[in-house]
Amino acid sequence: MHLDHADAFPHRHTYSAADPHRPDGTRRALRIGLGGPVGSGKTATVAALCRELRDGLSLAVVTNDIYTREDAEFLLRNAVLPPERITAVETGACPHTAIRDDISANLEAVEDLEDAVGPLDLILVESGGDNLTATFSKGLVDAQIFVIDVAGGDDIPRKGGPGVTTADLLVVNKTDLAPYVGADLAGMARDAEAQRGGLPVVFTSLVTEGGVAPVVEWVRARLADWAVRP
Repeated sequence: MHLDHADAFPHRHTYSAADPHRPDGTRRALRIGLGGPVGSGKTATVAALCRELRDGLSLAVVTNDIYTREDAEFLLRNAVLPPERITAVETGACPHTAIRDDISANLEAVEDLEDAVGPLDLILVESGGDNLTATFSKGLVDAQIFVIDVAGGDDIPRKGGPGVTTADLLVVNKTDLAPYVGADLAGMARDAEAQRGGLPVVFTSLVTEGGVAPVVEWVRARLADWAVRP
């Protein structure tokens, strides 16, 4: 689907992300958005989460790219989920548009997945490659993960931006590269703590064994909270 096609995909008002129920009263899936700059490891995070969670949970993925289905095709090639559980949105514009400003195409994709393969426990919505200002509409997702990497510069946490400062979880990826790019991990940790006001931060390398474990733990905690929400 393509965000520019307004006639094909009109704005839909069904249920907001604040309501944990579908219109028929059944429980809907928890929706978690993943944002971050190009190359930071968003798709790798999604793939790793799918591999870790797919045996015990019913989950699906919506990816966003501007003019391609590249991220969805990566997930399909790596068989992280059955094909019917992965769908792509071609935003046709700045990724902010589709995840924060006009969420209609993403919301349509989320709802269609729940109708087609539901009931679902979890839907991951991956933003297209973006900058430090990327945030998700509360009408689309229930929680947000923001992924940065040490190769992008150890000053990123200090520079802040809505993605770094307000995401429910900040993931600092590719810590294994720190010695090669001169990144000060201790300084990044101090800056992140100062910017985030107590919100959690995970330092990891997703390519290492067990690297996604702290992110999985955080997602499981959000699922547990969601299960008991009135």
